[in-house]
Amino acid sequence: MRVLGIDTATAPASVAIVEDRKLLAEGSAAEQRGSDQSARVGHSQILIPLIDGILARANLSLCQLAAIAVSIGPGSFTGLRIGLSTVKGLAFAGDISVVGVSTLRALAARVHDWQGLICPILDARKSEVYAALFYRQAENLRRIGDDAVEPPEKTIEKVQARREGRPCLFIGDAVSVYGATIARALGQEGVLSSGKNYPSVAAAVALLGAEKIARTGSESVESLAPRYLRSSAAEQITR
Repeated sequence: MRVLGIDTATAPASVAIVEDRKLLAEGSAAEQRGSDQSARVGHSQILIPLIDGILARANLSLCQLAAIAVSIGPGSFTGLRIGLSTVKGLAFAGDISVVGVSTLRALAARVHDWQGLICPILDARKSEVYAALFYRQAENLRRIGDDAVEPPEKTIEKVQARREGRPCLFIGDAVSVYGATIARALGQEGVLSSGKNYPSVAAAVALLGAEKIARTGSESVESLAPRYLRSSAAEQITR
């Protein structure tokens, strides 16, 4: 099964192709633009060329894919809208199956060299983070906390309650923002990772998408919807 994975919920946007759990090709907007910041701004301009480039690198065409997996959030509001609209367009054009994958689960699934607690953590702005808790044992990644948007201190409290003396690995862009807060609360028991030594978020999305399709089948294009966890700034202003 060849699955194209797409992530625009995080910066930089990334795209990957897997076949039978083997990564064929991956790439990110940062490689083309040179920085995470410019990649976040340029999702809409760079996503289709990035997809085309990854397909070419894998020597595949769109019609040779079994499915497209896409991260559905939480994450960048604009990024999620761009990613989902692009995937829906490709799926309709190529009559390709689709599946949505939790962004936070994909972040945790990137980690392959850690056993125990994993806390994916994304900067949600406004002094909050998107976070969840997972536990990896061998190859099994088990969710032990729902996706949430909350102050980082609340996330740390949840980790403390589930830690039972074990260290926890934090991964995601909020590590660079709240790493000092985590270190003050947990010391060496709070292990921080930028994620740069792991496969892309899109690679994890593709692998998780393939697993999800094998378990429960694909989803309808119409049912794909972003998971924001909170309303956008524009929506809050109109209330």
